[in-house]
Amino acid sequence: MTVPEVMATLKLGRHSVYNLIRSKRLPSITVGRARRIPADAVHRFIKTELESAA
Repeated sequence: MTVPEVMATLKLGRHSVYNLIRSKRLPSITVGRARRIPADAVHRFIKTELESAA
């Protein structure tokens, strides 16, 4: 997924998504100059956040 797609999915701003990537809470890869986040990583992040909130 692209950063804008993750932003839309998580309803977060660009800065917040990049903070999650920098803090290693959201894994990503770089392809050329583009940052990509695996869709399963986003789903895992959501699941982890829900479990920690419960």
